[in-house]
Amino acid sequence: MAKLAEEMNPEGSRYQLLLSCPSGLSPSQVSVDFSKSHDRIPHQDPGLEDSISQVWEQRSQGNSSLFNGQKFRYGGYCLDDDDGSTNEVPHVCLRLGLTDYRTFVGTNLSSLWEKFLVTSEDDSVRCRHTSSPLGNGAVIETSDKKIIVLRRSNNVGEFPGHYVFPGGHPEPTAVGIDYHQLENNVQTGEVLNKKVTQEMFDSIICEVVEETGIPASSLVSRNEFFWSLT
Repeated sequence: MAKLAEEMNPEGSRYQLLLSCPSGLSPSQVSVDFSKSHDRIPHQDPGLEDSISQVWEQRSQGNSSLFNGQKFRYGGYCLDDDDGSTNEVPHVCLRLGLTDYRTFVGTNLSSLWEKFLVTSEDDSVRCRHTSSPLGNGAVIETSDKKIIVLRRSNNVGEFPGHYVFPGGHPEPTAVGIDYHQLENNVQTGEVLNKKVTQEMFDSIICEVVEETGIPASSLVSRNEFFWSLT
């Protein structure tokens, strides 16, 4: 799991690795805490908040292919290794809220992005005013040992023309989420969390099929997926 770094790190990379699991993670090793508490917190500066709409209008007017849609917001993660045992199967809980592409363009992709940041060593606090949508991707190795990369269109909102691995975003609407609903009981919340967790994996398969044309039946999973945020 990685994020786009605001500055070059000591290794000279523009990316910061948040969590590394070299052997991969199966669906049973990943869970989700989906809650409104992980949503973006509006900035206290009204002018900065207004700039989100202004940036979106400017970008969308110049590119008719851009459209708004809900996304899962990354609010942090918890690694279940409190006992310190190296024999335990690792388990990761992703803390997710809701955001949308419009807010992503107006915060993370804005020229004013630095103003949305809070001084803190805690990344979830530092980025509490940014959209930070959760993305996904897959490393695809062909039967003749080639790795598939794609070139992004020049009409997309982020990294136009760049070479990337197949990927996109898990979609809240895919599991029937249009907005936060009042959690009636613990059981309802647990069922929703399981649906969102499954979408973390199902969405990657969907993106690969849509972007490469490879039939899902031809794919063999080795858990070489990754989640990312900008």
